[in-house]
Amino acid sequence: MAQEMDIDHDVPTILSTLREEAPADLAGAFYSMEDLWERRLWHQLTDLLVEFFKNPESAPLRMRVYTQFVGCFESRINQLKLVLLGLSTAETCTDRSEALDFLENLAEKVNTASTKEAYVFAKINAARVKLQLDRLDSARETMDLAGEILDKFDSVDLIINASYYSVNADYYKAKADFGPYYRNSLRYLACINVGELPVNAQRERAYDLSIAALLGEKIYNFGELLLHPVLDSLKNTDFNWLRDLLFVFNAGQISKYENLESSIETVPILKSATPFLREKIRLMALIEAVFQRPASDRTLSFDAIAKETHMVLDEVEHLVMRALSLELIRGSIDQVSERVTITWLQPRIMTMEQIESMRQRLNDWDTSVSQLGNWVETVGKDVWAAS
Repeated sequence: MAQEMDIDHDVPTILSTLREEAPADLAGAFYSMEDLWERRLWHQLTDLLVEFFKNPESAPLRMRVYTQFVGCFESRINQLKLVLLGLSTAETCTDRSEALDFLENLAEKVNTASTKEAYVFAKINAARVKLQLDRLDSARETMDLAGEILDKFDSVDLIINASYYSVNADYYKAKADFGPYYRNSLRYLACINVGELPVNAQRERAYDLSIAALLGEKIYNFGELLLHPVLDSLKNTDFNWLRDLLFVFNAGQISKYENLESSIETVPILKSATPFLREKIRLMALIEAVFQRPASDRTLSFDAIAKETHMVLDEVEHLVMRALSLELIRGSIDQVSERVTITWLQPRIMTMEQIESMRQRLNDWDTSVSQLGNWVETVGKDVWAAS
């Protein structure tokens, strides 16, 4: 008890010293901290500290504020926010190994049965630092542990979900594993307000997602990305063509793809994947050709497929078999009559243009049903009257 009283007695001195060293714009915050601390208003004090740590000018002071001041009452405040303060503090460590040690110690400090959310939040961000240190295997182990803990929760704070998907995306980016990166990155964006990201961060995310969409071996529908506002950050930039390319792929427009090939060659990772991209655009052209047909008319001749996919006739069967193996379509191939019957098409997220196309087809179907009804009514008048 005496030790706690000594620490409490030192708090005004600590805050006074820090206030004298703080920039003029931040000095007033220390008076508010002292007032809230003296009145034991922990919730209000925590919120004030969170805002203080968000200010870039606070960076030189964060470590001392955290260790000398926050440490005096850390057990009395929301432990998730304690970790949030710790993350802001760790950002100021120029030595990332030092930052990792700091976060690992913080994680152990909040590793109790009642504060598992705070614990997993700290571990996830420790994994982020491990990635920065190129310790990929260790980061993966930490993220797998975090995932197991999160699966046991009934609900999870959005800030934790955002961190989890963000770090997972960073891991898969480092491994150049495009499919998992694409999925985790979109889930991360679903957990945050994209407008709060710096413009450069939005553009980097949009660029990485675009590359992942194009090179992902099992990604054949870009609808979710095309509808996401983050993609608009590429407008009026040197990579506006990349955004256009995604729309071209999603619609299976091979002629427009060929017009963009010179731009594609400026990105080494895309240039090296040219054969894969050509196969992918042809598969997506096949998917779009099937999608645009009514469900009652999904039998295509090899000639029709060759025309839609800009291929020679001899290569059509291989393309269809590839689509079947990827489970983009289901159906059968009649080699004798050179026809393909499609019975199922992989569900897809539609763009506004595709939704408009479907609306038009529904209108056409409604018109044809009405015409059929009128015909039946006209031809069957005598039958109805006799019955």
